[in-house]
Amino acid sequence: MIRIADSARGPVTAGLLVATVFVALCSLALGPLQIPLNRTFDIVLGLIGIGQSSVPAYEQATIEVIRLPRVLTALVAGAALAGGGAVLQGLTRNPLVEPALIGISSGAALGAALVIVWGLGSLLLPMAAFGGGLLSALAVFALARADGRTSAVALLLGGVAINALTAALLGLMIYAADDQQLRTLTFWMFGSLARTDWAALQWLVPVVAVCCVMMVREHRSLDALALGEQVAGHLGVDGQRVRNRLLGATVLAVGAVVAYTGVIAFVGLVVPHVVRLLLGAHHRFLIPGSLIVGAGLTVLADTLARMVVAPAELPIGVVTSLVGAPVFIALLWVRRREQAGDDA
Repeated sequence: MIRIADSARGPVTAGLLVATVFVALCSLALGPLQIPLNRTFDIVLGLIGIGQSSVPAYEQATIEVIRLPRVLTALVAGAALAGGGAVLQGLTRNPLVEPALIGISSGAALGAALVIVWGLGSLLLPMAAFGGGLLSALAVFALARADGRTSAVALLLGGVAINALTAALLGLMIYAADDQQLRTLTFWMFGSLARTDWAALQWLVPVVAVCCVMMVREHRSLDALALGEQVAGHLGVDGQRVRNRLLGATVLAVGAVVAYTGVIAFVGLVVPHVVRLLLGAHHRFLIPGSLIVGAGLTVLADTLARMVVAPAELPIGVVTSLVGAPVFIALLWVRRREQAGDDA
């Protein structure tokens, strides 16, 4: 396992942020139309009002209209999924938990399937997906709540039950779909950033930003809850209120993202593990690190999805699964060997 001194965690986090910005700039430059990095940088500075860009108009239009909204959506989506995964793993003290396990992704997929199969129009797709994810998560919370408290174990079991139900209903929708609807539905279920635009980002960015700030601000409470509910109470942390706030922030952020991008697998599961290896288990560094690394890796995955089979495009969820599954297996293998060494 990588060991980093406490004094180095801040610089490492800053380095991860710089790397994410660099990956985003490379993503803006790459595509069927290759734009040099220096001109890409000039265009971005010009768009935010710093300096005046003198690049060709078609290059500026390519970045401003097509690539920049897509890259920003990838940054927002990756941050929401990875941050939500880190929070849920902290709340449940279970490293195998991710946002999909509490029903958000499956509920959103079911909402999208209803719109696609019933031919209700593409404008209703984000609203139906968000509503499906929200209702599914609320159903999981209702199953997990007893005597005014939410049990972490019951939350996981409720998530398994609701995911099974939504998967069955989704299977019925797939069975009823025609060939074109099935193709659209399959592509959406594996995730895509092709539908994003500036209109979506106008409300998506503020919603996710507020939720991510809430996640970061609760880092001390999450550290206390990691010691157990009773110990956290002695430290002055109301575990139930913290859990409700963070669950609400996670559902809102992930639900909003999935409504526009579809289901992007493994980001919320793998990224917190990687960041935990780099920066340790303290949520003061774990949550910001997860937000940064999740954003950067999602941009990188989307760039690969655009470039590997160009001019066609792979679903981003396929790329994240192909990369995330082997990484997660490797992490489990390393942890298993460390535990075997400790036992010896």
